[in-house]
Amino acid sequence: MDIVVNKKARFNYEIFEEIEAGIVLVGTEVKSLRDKKVNLSDSYAVFKKDELYLLNARIEPYTHGNVFNHDPLRARKLLLKEKELSKLKGKLLQKGWVMLPMKMYFKNNRWVKVKLGLGKSKKKHDKRQAIREKDIARDTEREMKNYV
Repeated sequence: MDIVVNKKARFNYEIFEEIEAGIVLVGTEVKSLRDKKVNLSDSYAVFKKDELYLLNARIEPYTHGNVFNHDPLRARKLLLKEKELSKLKGKLLQKGWVMLPMKMYFKNNRWVKVKLGLGKSKKKHDKRQAIREKDIARDTEREMKNYV
């Protein structure tokens, strides 16, 4: 069950590889995720002391959380195996590579997972080409619908 999908990530970045990671959350964050009160549009993942953290992911405070509520923009640790972490660290050290959250979802209706995308930023002409292709596909779909 998808909680949120980061649509801007595919538009602004060319994604070469996707990885599923767990995430460390507190109780009120999980309750906010069940209400789909999350925004991943400006978030990214970075390494801090050989651990991967998700930054700028905004999970809104739970409405009934009172004093136990969480900070909406706190850094959240991502859980990956050591082998995957070392592989990703090697790629991210190269210039131009970024790690972005593509989507956040519940696995088996219990565990919160984050699908991370490893990619590079698109150039302006690549974005224009993507918009052009999307417009052509929409127009042909509309024509086919009217034809039948």
